Amino acid sequence: MVYALFPRLKSKRKTLAGFTSGGEQQMTAIGRGLMARPKLFVLDEPSMGLAPLIVEEIFAALKRLNKLEGLSILVAERNSAVALQCADRATVVEHGVNVLEGRADELRARDDSQRFYLDGA
Repeated sequence: MVYALFPRLKSKRKTLAGFTSGGEQQMTAIGRGLMARPKLFVLDEPSMGLAPLIVEEIFAALKRLNKLEGLSILVAERNSAVALQCADRATVVEHGVNVLEGRADELRARDDSQRFYLDGA
């Protein structure tokens, strides 16, 4: 299942994870977490330090897991543009306070969300 989710890992299966790219290491960590068959999968900053194409690949895989497997996923993510693009629901937390919450598509469309959280993201 992990190789179907992240095909690039199949060619790296005999390589120590420490010798793979940052994106491949993140995919490996996600795959290891999924092997426990969680009901809720929690990720903290899965895009941190990764190239935009790798971030897209990871979030697309998470979206597939949610849609096809019914896996609930909770992501804490500073990259609000990618998070709101992939999420069904979102909560924007600023200095420990919930400042916005609701359906991700509605938050993306709001002028204040665009101005404060998505411009330049």
